[in-house]
Amino acid sequence: MKVLVRGRNVDVTDALKDYVEKRVGKLDKFLDGAKEATVILVVEGDAHKVEVTVPFNGMILRGEEATGDMYSSIDLIVDKLEKQIEKYKGKLNRRRVASEQKAYAEQPRFQDDDDGMQVVKTKRFAIKPMPVDEAVMQMNLLGHSFFVFSNAETEQVNVVYKRKDGKYGLIEPEF
Repeated sequence: MKVLVRGRNVDVTDALKDYVEKRVGKLDKFLDGAKEATVILVVEGDAHKVEVTVPFNGMILRGEEATGDMYSSIDLIVDKLEKQIEKYKGKLNRRRVASEQKAYAEQPRFQDDDDGMQVVKTKRFAIKPMPVDEAVMQMNLLGHSFFVFSNAETEQVNVVYKRKDGKYGLIEPEF
């Protein structure tokens, strides 16, 4: 697995890059077929944050961790991702998907200065057909509170979301 290391507000030294490649490269033994992992190292004040994104068989494993030390943040995020992989390993093995999810594209759409409403970011991504339970799993893997997907049963665009009571909701269009 190729590990891409980038830094924001931090110089990525060779030692730091080697450490990231060594630790994140360990995830390859859990993820047969993962081609690359993107690691972003960020320093914001006293916080040293590490963000890891691994596209894998149409799914995205993602996590972030922040501590006072970059090396401990790297260790924590790798441990977190290993637990996440183990938790969903059975589901991932049952639901192999051939196509990889395309990267997000950011593009401003419109601005409405009269009302104060302004869209500042647009994300585009490939939607693949999947059952509702797989969409819930993908949402949890991403760490998001909602997930847009194409329902394999109805062939319509749906949204699953996490409710305040910890359960999940499904939004379906009505024509």
